[in-house]
Amino acid sequence: MQRIYYSLMRKLLASLLPAAVLFSMTVPLTAQQSNTLHGTIQESHEGVTIIVDPWTTASRYKEKFSKKSPYSAGVIALHVTFRNDTAESIRIDLQHIRLTVLLSEDNRQELDPLTADDVADVVILKNNGKDPTSKRIPIPIPLGKPPVQRDKNWTEFRDACQNAAVPSTVLAAHGGLEGLVYYDLRGEVELLQSARLYVPNLTVMSTKQPLLYFDIPLGVAR
Repeated sequence: MQRIYYSLMRKLLASLLPAAVLFSMTVPLTAQQSNTLHGTIQESHEGVTIIVDPWTTASRYKEKFSKKSPYSAGVIALHVTFRNDTAESIRIDLQHIRLTVLLSEDNRQELDPLTADDVADVVILKNNGKDPTSKRIPIPIPLGKPPVQRDKNWTEFRDACQNAAVPSTVLAAHGGLEGLVYYDLRGEVELLQSARLYVPNLTVMSTKQPLLYFDIPLGVAR
């Protein structure tokens, strides 16, 4: 009886082994495909992780913007996630997160992030301070003041932009933040393939100790 039992067990294990191998090969591949589809780029050091997901298609904006979209006016949003695995709260300097784009071999430009007011000016008032007939050079910074009065439509869209943005400059200990950071690329999404996101001035709040800056290449995203 023991011989029959062990013989059956060997046959059962032999039949399960290919399935187990197939499963172990499938799981990592599925996770890898998920990252590729979402287009996320991740960088970590000193206990802080930043994940960037460029929103490069109109469909990405529908959940946050039911009517008008920043994308329709050439403004590109980067969904940025900050994760803090340390026991100290960290201050983020959102105003100085720069998008470095390569316009030509000898022309590199650093773009300031747009505020919610700026995005509403571009989308609602069509006031982006640029010549629509020009191409690429120069990308407008900064935006000018709107020539017309901001109305209810402007206010509603500004609020939507603000609600979707990174909500705070304080990254709590063992906590996280996520939201959109906006840049006016005139709709030239291809510039992101050679762009870098520069995140400086991360500071430990209790000691004022600065952390090493992040310089994240976006060209690996699809």
